[in-house]
Amino acid sequence: MEEYKTFQAKGSVTAEDVRQMMGQEPFYARMREFHRALLRSNINSSVNGNGDYRVSGTPLSFAGNNSNALRGGQSQRCDGEIAQDNCKANPQDGHSLTPTTCRDAQGVPLPVSYDYDTNFYQCRLLDPASTEPELKYADCNALKASAAHGKYVNFCDNRYNSTAGKSVGYLCLPDPAKTSTNVLLPSPATGVITAWVHPNPETNPNLKQLDRCTFEMGKRVVNGNEINGTWLPQRGCVQRDGYVTTTVQPYWSVATEPVKVCAVEAQNRATNPYTGESCETGRFNSDRTCGCGDKMRRCEITDVHTARIASFNEEPLLITDSVVRNDEPYFNILTTPRSFVNGPLSEFYRQKQGVSIFSVKAPADVATLPAVPYEDKATWAVYTRDNTHSGVLTTPAFLYRFPTQRARVNHFYEAFLCKHFSPAADATLPSPDDACNRENNLSKRCGCDYCHATIEPTGAHWGRYAERSALFLSPEQFPRLDPKCRDCAIAGDTNCGGECSQYVMQAFDGDGANSLGLLKTYLYRTADEEKNIEGGPQVLVKRMMESGNLERCTVKRVWNEFLGRAMTTEEQRMYLQTLSQDFAKNNHSMKGLIEQVVMSDAYRRID
Repeated sequence: MEEYKTFQAKGSVTAEDVRQMMGQEPFYARMREFHRALLRSNINSSVNGNGDYRVSGTPLSFAGNNSNALRGGQSQRCDGEIAQDNCKANPQDGHSLTPTTCRDAQGVPLPVSYDYDTNFYQCRLLDPASTEPELKYADCNALKASAAHGKYVNFCDNRYNSTAGKSVGYLCLPDPAKTSTNVLLPSPATGVITAWVHPNPETNPNLKQLDRCTFEMGKRVVNGNEINGTWLPQRGCVQRDGYVTTTVQPYWSVATEPVKVCAVEAQNRATNPYTGESCETGRFNSDRTCGCGDKMRRCEITDVHTARIASFNEEPLLITDSVVRNDEPYFNILTTPRSFVNGPLSEFYRQKQGVSIFSVKAPADVATLPAVPYEDKATWAVYTRDNTHSGVLTTPAFLYRFPTQRARVNHFYEAFLCKHFSPAADATLPSPDDACNRENNLSKRCGCDYCHATIEPTGAHWGRYAERSALFLSPEQFPRLDPKCRDCAIAGDTNCGGECSQYVMQAFDGDGANSLGLLKTYLYRTADEEKNIEGGPQVLVKRMMESGNLERCTVKRVWNEFLGRAMTTEEQRMYLQTLSQDFAKNNHSMKGLIEQVVMSDAYRRID
């Protein structure tokens, strides 16, 4: 508008003036914001940045819920004072125990120190000036030498003290303030204590015994057998690995000096060497053998998640900008395989990052993706996605922002057809006793069918894109019917090793019973709807192009954008048909449409 008024001040505005304005960056910036609002391109609240996959601090360490499985306590880090591969040189609790080995036979880091868990123990600082006799010692060695309190030596714990900046001695005894621990008695009753036991174990209390902490970890037991390659932290103990120092920087870092990383997180394995389980899935962060991978690619810091979200938000706007800037047919924004990556997205796809946070398949063979350094967030490189993609409609920003097939259909209709789903004003419902009220197929259920008779078959165009993610369900990996999933479901194993989450695994009605092992998106589908699934969003756009609704809606959107209000009924009578027809005749040129709108009498009457 400001540019228009500048030209208007000369005495008149010509079509050439408008074209000149549309060749300048302020115009393209405005169109990006137009499309940002149209697409609601913001997934900030749509993807949970699970802190369990983040590392922080020095040494770099997990500090989320997964620390329970790795170290025996939530938010527990490794020991930043002990180098993993030199664990015997300076043991933290040498007054009690010294590690015998730093890694197991496969090189998996073993605990190098331990602390008593304050969920079970009350840990009090040793201090010669203390008024409590059992605390009046300079350190654990002094307590060990005491005739009166040497019995507590196994529970004298050198713990890191932030004020002192190093580990100092604490005496950790069962917490007297908790009913589960205040009844525990020392064992043996005389001499050096090695455990605390419940006086009446036959009553099956929740806590029967707390043993002294050691460097030994348990194993998961299945059908009475211990499973090698699994580690269970000792109850009541935080068992810490040490750190390693590496010159290989995390992918997000531009520093050059060596970096300290917790030994567990520093590993780079594709599978658990004992169980064969993959380290390339979300389970990696609770498997002691996996680690964050090469350059910490499986892990992230807070800034990484923020950068990825911002990049995904921008991707569809780069697509729309390229179409408008090149004056291509406007509806290419819905069909083009062209897209863009910047540093965070290039590294994300090429290095298979973001495990279990984003469920997204690389849009093209990773060998063909542009290599943009992670730190280069402002540089966007163009590339061609594979033939499963369709403009902005299959970008992660769209798929995560509208997480279900129904949500995707609803927004497509609202944004590009200017239509909304609502039952007819004269719609009526049958009696509550009517059997159709119990119909699971919403396109047939009484009342629901007013909208869902359209929503369900249209939503099928996104049927190969998983709901609540942006994962493409390729027919090779996700066949229409999976015999393994069907057999598991028939046997009552609805989990089936975690491999069948996309399949019908439970018979909830007659049709469902016949559909066990069927890919969920095929449930209740007609033959035509199955064609929609395989055709994808491209087929939907092609069908809508034949109706003229896309053109009419785009005219209304552009009118609203440049006049600041919707078309009146009279303006629709005067302009809508002509503008829509000219838009189609002019190869769906967005610039041409905008030129016609701003050269119209209605626009010229704006003050």
